[in-house]
Amino acid sequence: MDLDSSNAGPQKITAPPVVDSQHGSVRPLTTEDLENVAALFLTKFRHRRHHRDRAIARTAQYMRELYLDGGESKALVQINPQGRLGGFMGVLKARYELNGTALNAAIIGPFMTDSNTDHGWAGPQLLRTLHQGEYDLYLTDSANRTSLAFARPMKYQLLPVHCLEWTCVFRPGAMAAAMLHRKWPGLPRLALDPCARAFDALAGRRSELPAQHSSSHRVHREPIDAAQFAERLPMLMSDYALRPSWKDGELPRLLALAAEKRADGPLHFGGICDDAGKMLGCYAFYGQAGGVANLLQIQGSGSHWGATLDALIAAAREMGCVGIVGQTQSRLMPQLFSHQRVFFRYAGGTMVRSRIAEVAEAVRSGDIFIGGLMGDRWTRLSSDDFGRV
Repeated sequence: MDLDSSNAGPQKITAPPVVDSQHGSVRPLTTEDLENVAALFLTKFRHRRHHRDRAIARTAQYMRELYLDGGESKALVQINPQGRLGGFMGVLKARYELNGTALNAAIIGPFMTDSNTDHGWAGPQLLRTLHQGEYDLYLTDSANRTSLAFARPMKYQLLPVHCLEWTCVFRPGAMAAAMLHRKWPGLPRLALDPCARAFDALAGRRSELPAQHSSSHRVHREPIDAAQFAERLPMLMSDYALRPSWKDGELPRLLALAAEKRADGPLHFGGICDDAGKMLGCYAFYGQAGGVANLLQIQGSGSHWGATLDALIAAAREMGCVGIVGQTQSRLMPQLFSHQRVFFRYAGGTMVRSRIAEVAEAVRSGDIFIGGLMGDRWTRLSSDDFGRV
């Protein structure tokens, strides 16, 4: 499509058609698919063996709420010629704007195929069917290397910086123990915690305080709630050319869904203000004492990214978290480099596809708000164990 400067609203998105071929068909997800899709998800991403029936039921219920309760399903399933589930692609509808022009976006979440029933056709079929929809851009922030192999030939642009995860360590021993316990919940804490405390005592009890970044204004940190965060975040991201367009209470509803995630503790909000009370930055993170905090979203204005990051780290430390992890983004990298005990690793591919030249150029130049709430890592599918009580 050609991009103009009008402010017309997005066109209605019709469901992708049912696509048939000799290798199977692709159609929108239905209620009848949920149990099989949930079972495939747990096999591919959780490797769960215990309490499997309960986990399938809970995963299916969450998928129903995530993909079906909003009306017409955007998620897709591939059915092989024998009538069995061959693959699944989770899709959430979103709205963006580029310099005032409304755009329809598809956020791609879990993308999986069943190796027992699929012979290499399900993945390409799902992507091709998705691309037949009336979306202006397609994005994901959690693609694994298999998904990258499917998507790159289909002209998805990779955002290398956003593919990384940063980790700031407060107490090395306690953080290692927390990560081991999360991976193997059966490990006894009585064996891990004393060793962690002893290591941290030898290492100097606590890591160095975070660097304090200079700012042209005196700033102070203050806690805020979800409603205040939803009010202020859009104002702070207004300098991105390609940014979300949340309307009619959409952002508060999204934050309420994000707050259901359980793996890393409750969702907390905070911000920094100048002496006049003007909000200069805000953040949202999951955290609890003794655990690893997980950043959902951080946004600063102008030269205040560093002070916003300092406030985030201070809030997590004061809560008793042993460290914090978060997705990297271009405007945050200089501030991350100035902190001690910050490490980076590859966490998942962030990619965008669009046939609109102006959108592709904004992506290439990094002038896009992506990740966090404009991705799928905020969903329970990204981390939660559906088999636990």
